[in-house]
Amino acid sequence: MSASVDTQSSQSHESVPSTTAISPEAAQAVLENLDREVARHLALTLAHDDSKFDPEYLYRALATAVRDRLVRDWRTTHARFAQSDEKKVYYLSLEFLIGRSLTNAVANLDLDEDARTALHAYGVTLEELAEQEHDAGLGNGGLGRLAACFLDSCANLQLPVVGYGLRYEYGMFHQQIENGQQMESPDHWLRNGNPWELERAEDARRVHFYGHTEHYRDEEGSPRVRWANGNDVLALPFDMPVPGYRNGTVNSLRLWKACATDEFDLEEFNAGSYPEAVAAKNLAEQITMVLYPNDSSENGKELRLKQQYFLVSASLQDVLAQWVSKNGEDFSNFGTSNCFQLNDTHPACAVPELMRLLMDEHSLSWDAAWDITTQCMAYTNHTLLPEALERWSVGLFSHLLPRLLEIIYEINSRFLAQIAEHFPNDAGIQARMSLVEEGEHPHIRMAYLAIVGSFSVNGVAGLHTELLKAGLFGDFHALWPEKFNNKTNGVTQRRWLAHCNPGLRDLLNEAIGDGWQKDLSRISELASFAEDGAFREKWRAVKQANKRRLIELVERETGVQFSESAMFDVQVKRIHEYKRQLLNVLHAIHLYDRILEGKTEGMVPRCILIGGKAAPGYHVAKLIVHLINNVSDVINNDPRANDLLKVVFLPNYRVSAMEVICPAAELSEQISTAGKEASGTGNMKFMMNGALTIGTLDGANIEIREQAGDENFFLFGLDAAEVAEARKDYRPNEIIANDADITRLMQLLEGGMFNESQPGVFSMLTAGLRNPHDPWLTIADLRSFIDAQKRVNDVYRDEDRWDTMSILNTAASGWFSSDRTIAQYADEIWNVKALG
Repeated sequence: MSASVDTQSSQSHESVPSTTAISPEAAQAVLENLDREVARHLALTLAHDDSKFDPEYLYRALATAVRDRLVRDWRTTHARFAQSDEKKVYYLSLEFLIGRSLTNAVANLDLDEDARTALHAYGVTLEELAEQEHDAGLGNGGLGRLAACFLDSCANLQLPVVGYGLRYEYGMFHQQIENGQQMESPDHWLRNGNPWELERAEDARRVHFYGHTEHYRDEEGSPRVRWANGNDVLALPFDMPVPGYRNGTVNSLRLWKACATDEFDLEEFNAGSYPEAVAAKNLAEQITMVLYPNDSSENGKELRLKQQYFLVSASLQDVLAQWVSKNGEDFSNFGTSNCFQLNDTHPACAVPELMRLLMDEHSLSWDAAWDITTQCMAYTNHTLLPEALERWSVGLFSHLLPRLLEIIYEINSRFLAQIAEHFPNDAGIQARMSLVEEGEHPHIRMAYLAIVGSFSVNGVAGLHTELLKAGLFGDFHALWPEKFNNKTNGVTQRRWLAHCNPGLRDLLNEAIGDGWQKDLSRISELASFAEDGAFREKWRAVKQANKRRLIELVERETGVQFSESAMFDVQVKRIHEYKRQLLNVLHAIHLYDRILEGKTEGMVPRCILIGGKAAPGYHVAKLIVHLINNVSDVINNDPRANDLLKVVFLPNYRVSAMEVICPAAELSEQISTAGKEASGTGNMKFMMNGALTIGTLDGANIEIREQAGDENFFLFGLDAAEVAEARKDYRPNEIIANDADITRLMQLLEGGMFNESQPGVFSMLTAGLRNPHDPWLTIADLRSFIDAQKRVNDVYRDEDRWDTMSILNTAASGWFSSDRTIAQYADEIWNVKALG
């Protein structure tokens, strides 16, 4: 059975209802005022008595009424894109961390006043009702949130870009803290449905797994291959609207759900084996049941590879179906008319899968298919950690995706011949660059596959790209220097300033107008207000109001009460050794030690907030969470520290929590080991909202410092070159012994102050700190970090100076809009034009 739908007979997918039944103008005339539409949806769509309204029902009614308005522009946008012969882009990502949709849609449609009026009759505010929406749990962190920002900017710039992802039933886990330790529970974000999605069953695709390949000759005698006797899974699409900012454009995010095919094992059922008869359905639905399964077991590895192939196969079939419906079997212009952006290595299977579809389903020759594939694939790398570059065992590939393995081996054979010709005197280069890592258990190097199959390879910050070219992908850069380019990440100012920080939004609008919401470069006009005393007072008042919001969140979630007069020192991101939450904890212990020693003269009260999730199988990261919570318990319960220091681990860090944290932060901790963070995006969000950064020369920190000015950035630590040099003769125990402050804080840590009832529980962490082979060089940077934090303390004591630096950071943040990033992708990689 063919793994794909017959694309010759398949209809072109439509993300929204057909435009032939009713015109957008007629649809607009049908809609009543928003308050009447909310009441109508309560009564008729939801069959709910609005006199005894339930907040969940009211949220769904308002969401549906707002979606109705989105659909008008969605239809028009889809028709405009479908009719155009201009190039189109498809953003393939295993994650889209979109958060909540209601307030974003209300803002982008300019419906804020209408929505508030509609809700007034029910005695509820828009902010209160927004809390009814569950965060769409479709990503783990920065990678997924970046993808969401990019889609927002594509719609804002009116670019013909469609996002493709997976509709996970269970998203990123809920994190609870019990006895100081991270515990995980399922995040069933879809349990109450999703009013923002439209199911498009007519565009379902079949995806093939297992089986074997058969080589044969077609009617014309040409050699062909078919993938036979495997298991098909149905990919059912659900479309979500992605509205631009008040510009009439609504793009699409298409998410695939895995379902069983209609085939039913009647023989098993008649024999009384009902469980066996429905086993296929259960196995099929597992593919999109949970975000990123733990791959520590073989079953986990197989499921993750299934997810990756399921995404790319369904998505590529979808695009090919659209092409065939309009152009028939003429693929001569396909490569120049379409572009697939691979968001990290997760969608790298797109390279051999497009080859398979073009050759096996559409009868193209190898050379023709390869020309098309390498014209339209582009790859973004998001990591400098070699261990994070995905490798899949040949055995697993052979079992799960036998046809793709054949194609990968053929790609590799031709590529190695090219290598031998280009580097005739380098005996080891073929082993280094081969797509197949040979050995007792050979593996496929997915990043190498993405590079070989793509016309563009980009990093996500200036330093990151240079390190890729010089190190991780140095051989490939030597072969194809023209492929490599940098696209520094950005975030959307509409969500990460205008939406999450309404007080600052209104102040900016008053001072420089509202044009910055569409073009963040205009925020540079704010710099002229930095020395204006009256403006600084308004700036300070906005920050204090935001701090009060965060105080409420922290107390509600943890029971700890922050002080509004303290400095809010924040580090929120995925828990990982290279991000060095441990360095932050060591500084907290140092401050606590100074309090115990009575050395508090000039010490500014400080509230340290740390948040983030540790991967369930990452023991050291979970141990770091445990330490943070234990240190927090000791410090927060010591009356001697009460007025000077609080430490909190905020559980279940998520997009909606960041929307409260970000506007309130005053110090942004970006303290990764130099040369390890690809870019970072939290650093950009904090900068936009006026937080000052303490950081290393790593990732986008370098560009943040360049934009804000050295004097408005708290720099510490070794740079990437110094890190490489320090590793040659690293002696952390000597550093500890020769620094009295570090000696004392290590004595507190190792002496059991933070684990009296759990002896030795943190010995792995302390042994790692003292290990000469510690790759994160935490102790090497600790003294510099302590000194930089002292500079932070001293500047914070000068209120006017701090506020001036804060204003200048926001004024310098224009470069870090995802609109700028996407405009560069459009011009320099995609070669795609706005279709406004």
